[in-house]
Amino acid sequence: LVPAHTCFPVPNSIDDAAAALLEPLGVAIHATDLAKARVADSAVIVGAGPIGLSLLQTMRASGALPIYVVDQFPWRLAVAEELGGIPINFRQQDPIKAVQQATGGRGVDIAIEAAWADHSIQWCAEMARLGGRLVLVGIPGNNRFEMNHATARRKGLTIYMSRRMKHVYPRAIRLVESGAIHVNALISHRFPLEEAPQAFALNDAYQDQVVKVIIDINH
Repeated sequence: LVPAHTCFPVPNSIDDAAAALLEPLGVAIHATDLAKARVADSAVIVGAGPIGLSLLQTMRASGALPIYVVDQFPWRLAVAEELGGIPINFRQQDPIKAVQQATGGRGVDIAIEAAWADHSIQWCAEMARLGGRLVLVGIPGNNRFEMNHATARRKGLTIYMSRRMKHVYPRAIRLVESGAIHVNALISHRFPLEEAPQAFALNDAYQDQVVKVIIDINH
């Protein structure tokens, strides 16, 4: 049971799976707000999971261009490319060098960490330009993060800590309902409720080219 004012009616034009993905989309909207993205701001997103791919779409909707997406899984990077991102596989090339080369040594205006929140935070700091903006979305498992102080200090980076999604459900609903954001593009697997343990195991092991798993309770 929850208070009525915390509930948001979902239009019939949004199916149940898309409605479930309004929450990660909300996280992306809030992080994009923090990034203060402007038209033609360059950006990099580290992490091409559901949050990172949602961020790619919200950043594009804000006008950011180009947007580089860093990850290690080719199938997730393929989705990022389909959604308009420029993929960088860190298993195949140094992401810092790749971004620096692509930007002529300037770095990007906005660097967003949406992955595992360990060395990826330092990557983002290195890829940001002088005076750039760094948004930390990923949550470190040990509740700590490390960054070279000199990198952030000498560049004069502005660092934003992103917590969940704030009050953006109405905006998320409008984006999906209008077709501006395609959350269903993130769904790679569906399981019935009785197979929930298998679904969680597959997702945890990054098996079978998983991006986002949906559990259908009325399967």
